[in-house]
Amino acid sequence: QVQLVESGGGSVQAGDSLRLSCAASGLKFSNYAMGWFRQSPGKERELVSAITWSGTGQDYAGSVKGRFTISRDHAKNTVDLQMNSLRPEDTAVYYCAAITAGDWYRRASAAAYRYWGQGIQVIVSS
Repeated sequence: QVQLVESGGGSVQAGDSLRLSCAASGLKFSNYAMGWFRQSPGKERELVSAITWSGTGQDYAGSVKGRFTISRDHAKNTVDLQMNSLRPEDTAVYYCAAITAGDWYRRASAAAYRYWGQGIQVIVSS
């Protein structure tokens, strides 16, 4: 049974930092690229960042580039999202998701991801 479990969310002030972590189990971690999505009320789920199966390639939404950093640890089967200089517009539920490595070119599409975490809330107050 595949599980993706997010942790590290919470409520912070604008300008603060948070580090989200996603622990993966039940799958061959190196077969999958990983992504972080977010969704706020009334909006579609959007890709925040993604990382290739090897960790050598990363992609970021324009709104978070330079503030967020994605990384993965194959020894721990985890993928992290370091979020710095948080803004109120970063408030959302954040989801970890897994996409097969060969589907990297489809990484921006939520429908392309095979497995999802349950989501974790991030609230940024001004």
